[in-house]
Amino acid sequence: MIAFVSGPVAALAPDTAVIEVGGVGMAVQCSPGTLSALRIGEPARLATSLVVREDSLTLYGFADDDERQVFELLQTASGVGPRLAQAMLAVHTPDALRVAVATGDEKALTAVPGIGKKGAQRLLLELKDRLGAPTSQAAAPAAAPGHRASDWREQLSAALVGLGYAAREAEEAVAAVAPQAEAATAAGGRPQVPQLLRAALQTLNRAR
Repeated sequence: MIAFVSGPVAALAPDTAVIEVGGVGMAVQCSPGTLSALRIGEPARLATSLVVREDSLTLYGFADDDERQVFELLQTASGVGPRLAQAMLAVHTPDALRVAVATGDEKALTAVPGIGKKGAQRLLLELKDRLGAPTSQAAAPAAAPGHRASDWREQLSAALVGLGYAAREAEEAVAAVAPQAEAATAAGGRPQVPQLLRAALQTLNRAR
């Protein structure tokens, strides 16, 4: 098993990072949240999980070991493959998933693309004793009061520039998704950078 990869970031794509390891470029599938912290040319260390199929070997990358462990535990539930597990971690942090499962929060799971009401109910039952308790208070929905409203703009812009887009393109994409972020704030929530990044990439792809 490849437990982690470490080296300079050689390239970034909407769902993949290429990490140079000993002169070899390792393609690693990552969530938007993980990719947003990477910069081309800068060193990075990603915890990894190798998924072996008859026709492919796919390396999935994570910000830390806890995220990788939850990724692997999610796949012990029926109907959950690596892509769905990664989608769940793109929408929720590991601790947010633990809170959702512990509290039976069906709505939190149906927020993940590909999970319907029945699927969420099944996952809540199957994962109840597998993910463990939250490891920090940061998972609570009302947590992180210290974030400024503009943080999401800075993070999103930096993520887009890190993916190779020009600063002007990044600014236009940030402006395009601003209504979505403002709606989340008006509803009492906090803009989620991974979801905003996906929406921003869609607007950029349409513009090209």
